[in-house]
Amino acid sequence: MGRVGPVAAGESSGSVVRRILLGSQLRRLRDSRGITREAAGYSIRASESKISRMELGRVSFKARDVEDLLTLYGVTDEAERDSLLGLAREANVAGWWHSYGDVLPGWFQTYIGLEGAASLIRIYEVQFVHGLLQTEAYAHAVVSRGMRGAPAAEIDRRVALRLERQKVLVSERGPRFHAVLDEAALRRPYGEREVMRAQLRHLIEMSEQPNITLQVMPFSFGGHAGESGSFTMLSFPESDLSDIVYLEQLTSALYLDKREEVAQYEKAMARLHQDSPGPEESRELLRGLLQLT
Repeated sequence: MGRVGPVAAGESSGSVVRRILLGSQLRRLRDSRGITREAAGYSIRASESKISRMELGRVSFKARDVEDLLTLYGVTDEAERDSLLGLAREANVAGWWHSYGDVLPGWFQTYIGLEGAASLIRIYEVQFVHGLLQTEAYAHAVVSRGMRGAPAAEIDRRVALRLERQKVLVSERGPRFHAVLDEAALRRPYGEREVMRAQLRHLIEMSEQPNITLQVMPFSFGGHAGESGSFTMLSFPESDLSDIVYLEQLTSALYLDKREEVAQYEKAMARLHQDSPGPEESRELLRGLLQLT
């Protein structure tokens, strides 16, 4: 499934969640009436794929389209119609990240919105320190390595975006954040020696925040449940919104929400939590790496 200037976290990210919620409600209404996506698309002068994107919450909503679909689905109760149309208006509020549209892939806009709306973020990372935990210097080194030859201004913009994202962890309604970092992510150098040392110190400090749990999966454990690579799990306070697994690729991303698929990642995450040293022992591992760096 993305206003210039700062806005409250709930305002910017909530629009993404509302879009997904509205899409799911429209899908349920269509299914309950036995109407095909093709027929629904015809009713609003759109394609079947447009209906699919609407129901997945991947596009903005026009009030007229929502009104026409509600009529097609037999929703005549004014209170119900007003509620869903209000959801459509709220879903179209642009997030703060739109001001970074020049350097932000469309497929990542959805993730930023979901990240900001989540009440619980769980991650496993193997390549580098997760973006929400990176120092500015480390983030600059990571972005520069991944975008060799890019203009300095573009790299700076991407780093600024990453630092803006981090504000979610210290916001008044910040999520619980549970991170498992593979030891490989901590030993792989990005930037000069002092950049890595500052990053390790930052991790130790962040791990002591009340809403953050940080564990390190050490090399000494051997093979473990994170064998498929890095992944993120997002949970939301809205009961209508299921957990989402986010898998990032080079040019796109996957968002998994099917119960059976999410359950497999849930098991893997639980095993990572169980098999990794606890938070205090993980801090000791970080202090040990700091002495070696």
